[in-house]
Amino acid sequence: MTVDIDKTAGPESTPPGGPEAIKAIPVRHYGRYVSAVIAIAIFVSIIYAFAQGKINWGAVPDYFFDDRILKGVGQTMLLTVLSMVIGIAGGILLAVMRLSKNPVTSSIAWFYIWFFRGTPVLVQLVVWFNLGLVFQYINLGPIYKDYWSSFMTPLLTALLGLGLNEAAYMAEICRAGLLSVDEGQTEASHALGMSHGKTLRRIVIPQAMRVIVPPTGNEVINMLKTTSLVSVVQFAELFRYAQDIGQSSGAPVEMYFLAAAWYLVLTSVLSVGQYYIERYYARGSSRALPATPFQRIKANVLSLSNRSGGGVSA
Repeated sequence: MTVDIDKTAGPESTPPGGPEAIKAIPVRHYGRYVSAVIAIAIFVSIIYAFAQGKINWGAVPDYFFDDRILKGVGQTMLLTVLSMVIGIAGGILLAVMRLSKNPVTSSIAWFYIWFFRGTPVLVQLVVWFNLGLVFQYINLGPIYKDYWSSFMTPLLTALLGLGLNEAAYMAEICRAGLLSVDEGQTEASHALGMSHGKTLRRIVIPQAMRVIVPPTGNEVINMLKTTSLVSVVQFAELFRYAQDIGQSSGAPVEMYFLAAAWYLVLTSVLSVGQYYIERYYARGSSRALPATPFQRIKANVLSLSNRSGGGVSA
């Protein structure tokens, strides 16, 4: 912002009532206008290209709330929740093992993380599904005994493939969160007579959650999308049902767009939940909590109403 000041005026030109008010002239950023026009033009051209393509867009709303699609959405959410429960529980355990002073447990945790992070999820799913070539049957004594092919159902294969892989990533996230807590917190709790387990539950983990929650939210959203891979092990979820409907209706590409729309809806809902969870654990770390989306909308509406009311009176 530039300031327009009359440099030719001397002291004698100063009005008797006081100095003249400075007139501020905002600086025009022409580059912003040009970039905005280019971005809008590119966006409109992409929309126009999709609108002119040979795609039956009417098939998307026709099947959007189809019973099979809704069942697939439910299966996707169920698989996401169960896999993340396995991943978070395993990640916490592996993080504690990795930070342990016992070289055996720390080495086991390191090897687990190295192996599962180093192999693709799709490969792990296929391996779990075909382990019947190695183990013909599973024998747990008097508890359970059956052939591996009967034991390893598509749902169990999906849970093991996704949950165990997620545990490796959650272990590193939890380890980073635990290391973010100052060691003085642990020393102070031990000085008060608290055990190591109680210190971990009551002192360390609550403070580490502020660091753990944001990447965990990203992992949940990523898990929701990764569930589309379990169709290779014959588990029916959103993507698999969309494929089946596309083959039977003759609109396979349209059903892919339908599945993408549902994934966007689900990830948007999870993103809102992540925001409020992060806001909850931000208490105590900042003086003022960040405004919620509704509070931001309300503030913008009030500011616009104040401007339209004629500005600020003297």
